[in-house]
Amino acid sequence: MTNLPPPAEELRVLDAELRQLDMRRAVLLRRRTWLVHALQATAARQPAQGAGAAPGGWPTGTGPGAAARRPEATAPGVQNVLLVLGGVLLVTAAIAFTLVSWGHLGIAGRALVLAALTAGALAAPVALLRRGLRSTAEALSALGTALTVLDAYALHEVAFTGTDGVGYAAAASAVLAALWAAYGVRLGLCHPLPLAVATAHLPLPLWAIAVGAGPHALSAGLLATAAGGTAVALRAASAPVRVVAVVGTLGTGATGVLSAGWLCWSAPGAGTSVRGAALLVAAAAIALVAGRCVPKREVAVAAATAAGLCLVAAAGGMLRVSAPAEWTVPGCLLCALALLAAERTPLARPLRRGLVHASAVVQGCAVLWTLPLVAGTVLGPAARVATPWSGAPRTFRDAVFTEVPHPPYAGTVPLVLAVVAGVLVVAGRRTHRRPALTVAALVLGWAALFVLPVALQVPYPAGLVAQAAVVAAALGLAVREDRAGEVPSPLALTALLLALLTSVDVALLALASESATIGVLLALTVLFGAAALRPGPAPFTAPAALVHGTALACALGARAEVPPQHTALLVLVVPAVAVLVASRWGGSRATVPVEAAGGAAGLLAVALAVPDPPMLALVLSLCGVVVAASALRPERRAAGWAAAVLFLAAAWVRLAAWKVAVPEAYTLPVAGPALVVGFLRRRRDAALSSWTAYGAGLGAGLAPSLLAVWNDQHWLRPLLLGVAALAVTLVGARRRLQAPLVLGGAVLALVALHELAPYLTQVVGALPRWAPPALAGLVLLVLGATYEHRLRDARRLREALGRLR
Repeated sequence: MTNLPPPAEELRVLDAELRQLDMRRAVLLRRRTWLVHALQATAARQPAQGAGAAPGGWPTGTGPGAAARRPEATAPGVQNVLLVLGGVLLVTAAIAFTLVSWGHLGIAGRALVLAALTAGALAAPVALLRRGLRSTAEALSALGTALTVLDAYALHEVAFTGTDGVGYAAAASAVLAALWAAYGVRLGLCHPLPLAVATAHLPLPLWAIAVGAGPHALSAGLLATAAGGTAVALRAASAPVRVVAVVGTLGTGATGVLSAGWLCWSAPGAGTSVRGAALLVAAAAIALVAGRCVPKREVAVAAATAAGLCLVAAAGGMLRVSAPAEWTVPGCLLCALALLAAERTPLARPLRRGLVHASAVVQGCAVLWTLPLVAGTVLGPAARVATPWSGAPRTFRDAVFTEVPHPPYAGTVPLVLAVVAGVLVVAGRRTHRRPALTVAALVLGWAALFVLPVALQVPYPAGLVAQAAVVAAALGLAVREDRAGEVPSPLALTALLLALLTSVDVALLALASESATIGVLLALTVLFGAAALRPGPAPFTAPAALVHGTALACALGARAEVPPQHTALLVLVVPAVAVLVASRWGGSRATVPVEAAGGAAGLLAVALAVPDPPMLALVLSLCGVVVAASALRPERRAAGWAAAVLFLAAAWVRLAAWKVAVPEAYTLPVAGPALVVGFLRRRRDAALSSWTAYGAGLGAGLAPSLLAVWNDQHWLRPLLLGVAALAVTLVGARRRLQAPLVLGGAVLALVALHELAPYLTQVVGALPRWAPPALAGLVLLVLGATYEHRLRDARRLREALGRLR
């Protein structure tokens, strides 16, 4: 018997089961939705499986889970586009209404329309936010803020038409910024706060312009606005608000600092300059506070750097009106050095680092200020080349700046360079970049000593002595830094380059006087020659000594008033010394530079001797002797060819000087040694081709004479050339050598043709005019008939010649 529960209990059970079924149905529906989306994603990533088939085998649009085509835009994106477009259209309509249709309504109508639109646009976001429609609320609130700007404009046109536009804009921007900030904070919207912060940068500058407060008040307003923007940027939690505050602060702050700096540095008196300096100090204080509060280290360093530059600019502006003009830059430099004391203060490390960076920037600018004088001192002596030995000037500065005026305020340039060099030396002791800083300090110290005679306007002889002392000091440093023959260190290399540069300037400056030229060149030759005794600087100092020695030889020749071609003999002493030094040093690193310097001196000697052919021949011969002496070294055997060329050139020049026109006099001295060398080479290497061994010598000996034969009306040259060609041909046949046989036979045949040419001409002149064409045709017919036989004979001749060597 079945016991049924009471109706109330059964109803409770049925309700529980129905609830379980509803829950199960909801789970299955969610699972179905997930599967549909998964199938859609798979279909979008993979190509269709068959024509019109989905990945699971279902036809597109017919199986379960089939969905529509993938949308190209998301719902939020469409919503944002529609909202922005609607807001833009509404704002445009409001502007058109305000500017165009304003006059068609009365005062009450105008106020009612704008008030209603503004109130509606600003109140609607309250209800929308309660319903969760934040995007729509943002769009309408943006419309409302735009309408408030139109309200302000309309209010000025109706009620405040007599007020100043700039002053009204200042007041309106302040009121609007406050209203937008309160509105945004009250409703929690995104855009009103950044807009309020951006607008808050306008009231103070506009107010200063409206009341005609002057440039100092305007700069103060800009800096005060920058201070407020800094406070907002440091305390704001919203990223858009911080970005707008930072951008506005940078713009107003930079404008205020530039304005204050211009006021400080262009002030006619101390009072105006002090007020500008006070503004710069205020800007520095703002930057330091910002750098102290900002959490990012890089931003703090940049803020402290800007603060340090403002402080130096303030001090420099006051120095400009209270001290002589030439002490302005040194004063700024001293203020920059005072910033270095921040390293010993309890400031945060980023702030200390920023102040040090500011000091470095000012020091760099001070060094740039000295460049005109340094560059003029380096390049100015080149003008002396055009007027050598024109007379010693009174002061050393007159000797340097002969064609261009000297830079102003040059008296303190050495002090600036020396101070910066000392700072670099001290800084190099506490950093891992000591080598680079030491090199920079050396360059600056050299520049200070280099321009010191110009800045002090010392007498001309004292300036030359001082510059020579700089050369000696740089060479001494390079020698002291020598590392027992190793490659010079960066410091030693820099010292060598500075010594070379200074020596060139000293030599050019010495051209003003004969005695100064000879004395300076002699001193430089000795200095660099002594420094060349150390292997480290020798690749630089030894060639420099030879170059200065060459210049000294030219100066001595000019002092003795001998012609330039005779001075060339004195210049040849330098190549001889170079060869002697190179032979003693062997394979050191200085050998090639020394030989190059000696070669350059030899070329100069040849150039000096060109106007006098007999002297040129002598110079070429002596050069050949020097090069031959160099060829005695095993590693310079190839120089023997250059010596032979020089000897040959000397012989040719001598023959030309004697007006010898016989070509054999020029060719036989070449052909004879060439044939001897070829004979010796074939004795060592029997496989050497006769063309390689004898081709050049035979061509040099026979070809010029053959060309001369065709213009020679006498019988002696053809006879001698024919005999020589016959002898060469017989030797080639006897020794089975291809080159003598071919060249000798060809020359012999051409000489014979030359001898028969008159008779052939007579015969051709005696024949009728139709005879030569007929004879040529007959020859061609015979050759054509015996073509194959002639080819076989030619092939045999070629094989016979090929068997020769």
